[in-house]
Amino acid sequence: MKRLLSATVTVGLLAWFAPVAQAQTPGEVFRKVAPSVVVIRAKGRDIGAGGQSRFAETGSGVLITPDGKVMTAAHVVNAMDEISVEFLGGETVKARVVASEPAADLSLLQLERVPAGAKSSPLADSDPIQVGDPVIIVGAPYGLSYSLSNGLISARWKPNTVYKTMPLAEFFQTTATINTGNSGGPMFDMKGQVIGIVSHNISKSGGSEGLGFVVTINTAKKLLLEKRSFWAGIEGQILTDGQADLLNLPPGATGFIVKTVAKDSPGEQLGLRGATMMVNLGGSEVPLGGDIILTVEGLKAEAANLAKIRDQLSAKAAGSPFKVTVLRAGKVVELTGRVQ
Repeated sequence: MKRLLSATVTVGLLAWFAPVAQAQTPGEVFRKVAPSVVVIRAKGRDIGAGGQSRFAETGSGVLITPDGKVMTAAHVVNAMDEISVEFLGGETVKARVVASEPAADLSLLQLERVPAGAKSSPLADSDPIQVGDPVIIVGAPYGLSYSLSNGLISARWKPNTVYKTMPLAEFFQTTATINTGNSGGPMFDMKGQVIGIVSHNISKSGGSEGLGFVVTINTAKKLLLEKRSFWAGIEGQILTDGQADLLNLPPGATGFIVKTVAKDSPGEQLGLRGATMMVNLGGSEVPLGGDIILTVEGLKAEAANLAKIRDQLSAKAAGSPFKVTVLRAGKVVELTGRVQ
């Protein structure tokens, strides 16, 4: 009994004298991770009732590998012509999209080079993250670089439970402030590990008082790193049956109508043509004047087949040919491209 008591007292004294591990403050985490956070400035083309116009997009991202891979949101870069990435200190380098999954609002960029002083941040396992855990978000809200907001995980949402347009995304909901320009930026745990990529904010007023949604990093790892993701560099929409009839598509056919095609993208190399104007068709705004994709590798370009088409193209080896049929100026045309 004396021996047991002595051992207990000794352990208690050791624990009392041992240095206590201090939790990192948001400011300490910020200083640790800031060299990995980037501001993304992209230029692209949009189509309106008056025709084509140029526009710029500002978002955020995070360097995840020493060789220059950056994660961000798909809606920031997916069909843009030019992408530049700015690091802490202001140095800017060019980048290109190498993988993208709009169905989860995720894209992966490759930098032309990595600036001296830039550091990549480690990716966490986001599965153990729980409601109530503290987090920070670093990004460029309204273009104001390297702004910090902190908060809590307020909910978790499984894939295909929040948006039909983003069925592959598992989301964190957070109380950390998200504004325009935060999109694509990293969410960190209090160890300085990336646990998510900011997607968007829902607000009735358009401000930051609404609900913030962040794609979990395990979703990003699965879709961008663990499997090969096919990036086409095109933006458009699936036609409804009524719209297909109004556009005189072949009987029983539907299609994906192309709005814009990114410069130097696989879509441009394939020869796809983007729209020239937006018109009201059957009560909805639809881009017209460009190609309507009818089939890809024999599969109809319809909502039920989009995942199959992406998986089939992603499974092909680099350099492999693939065929696309389009409706162009009333004629069915076959185009041949090669997987990058």
